[in-house]
Amino acid sequence: MFDLKWIRECPAAFDEGLQRRGLEPLSAKVLALDAGRREAVGALQELQTRRNEVSKAIGEAKRKGEDAEAQMAEVAALKDRMAEAEARERQLGADLDELLAGLPNAPAPDVPDGPDESANRLEREVGDKPAFDFEAKQHFELGEALGLMDFEAAAKLSGARFVVLKGPLARLHRALAQFMIDRQTEENGYTEINPPILVRDEALYGTGQLPKFAEDQFRTAEGFWMIPTAEVPLTNLAADEIFDETELPLRVTALTPCFRSEAGSAGKDTRGMMRQHQFEKVELVSIAHPEQSDAELERMTSCAEGVLQALGLHYRVITLSTGDMGFGARKTYDIEVWLPGQKAYREISSCSNCGDFQARRMKARFRPSQGKGTRFVHTLNGSGIAVGRALIAVMENYQKADGSIVVPEALRRYMAGREVIAAHG
Repeated sequence: MFDLKWIRECPAAFDEGLQRRGLEPLSAKVLALDAGRREAVGALQELQTRRNEVSKAIGEAKRKGEDAEAQMAEVAALKDRMAEAEARERQLGADLDELLAGLPNAPAPDVPDGPDESANRLEREVGDKPAFDFEAKQHFELGEALGLMDFEAAAKLSGARFVVLKGPLARLHRALAQFMIDRQTEENGYTEINPPILVRDEALYGTGQLPKFAEDQFRTAEGFWMIPTAEVPLTNLAADEIFDETELPLRVTALTPCFRSEAGSAGKDTRGMMRQHQFEKVELVSIAHPEQSDAELERMTSCAEGVLQALGLHYRVITLSTGDMGFGARKTYDIEVWLPGQKAYREISSCSNCGDFQARRMKARFRPSQGKGTRFVHTLNGSGIAVGRALIAVMENYQKADGSIVVPEALRRYMAGREVIAAHG
């Protein structure tokens, strides 16, 4: 959400941010709605003042025994005009809120401009790609051949984009999740949270999924939303709060199921586990001081990278362009892991600085140690990391010619010492 005062003072900067996002300038429309709303508020105040004056005159006339019929008629007319002004103010306010709520965050100055992923900027590559003397298989080929990954059974239960994991592969998935949450809490200083995974409209509005992206979510018959990521409940812990400056940054993490309808993804990644309706993820969220949020983004990205480094996986970090960046972000780093079976890099983590965009929607503020009043915090979120995609990466990078999978050393303590997952068990 944008600051109306800032738009009034810097309409050109507001339009520039929209144009970098591929949108038309809207400052004139925003300011016209704002001016109309403020005009309606002013008119309502004038009518209220006049009504009070006439009501007082009616009282005086009655005390004197004088006729007050004309004043009473004027009060009735004023009442009708006030109702009209109130309705106009409400409508213009609703139109303004709807317009602003549907606009994406303004990109940071150092974000590359471009229409899509073709304009993304490579920041670094880390580690080495594995070398195989055989044709690498994709994860679903490996999992099905091992008899430990069953998409048909999942389809009978739930339909497409679900999977049933079995035996040591299910344990490897659990081991990855446990390893990630332990690393973020024990080594990186995040506080573990076990949040609700059903949330109200206000929570999804606060982080920007509503109203624009309702079709991407699952909703229950009772009106709750199933979280698309733990970013939603974790970030909303700051909603309507005023923190002391000394409390910042707040760093929290959660391992939760996530649910996405994958609207618009028909035909994409239909085989395997890359794009599922239900998956698990370790989420990282920071509530930061505005002057520290850029540094916090670098730190958060490093925390996500550390998981891949500990697993010995080759990856690259890219800065998303204005056309590829998410709705609420002002800057985003994507971490893409190398998948030998696909012979491609695929996103495994995304870390974003949202500035005060979400904080304004949630009314999340802090009280500076110097000066008066409050300021909006900055919010950041990132994957630390997606468990299913990490499983895919481990399977494809640690596969052997016979179809078995070597368990990375970092995970063996979570696997009762198991070193290899093979077809014979």
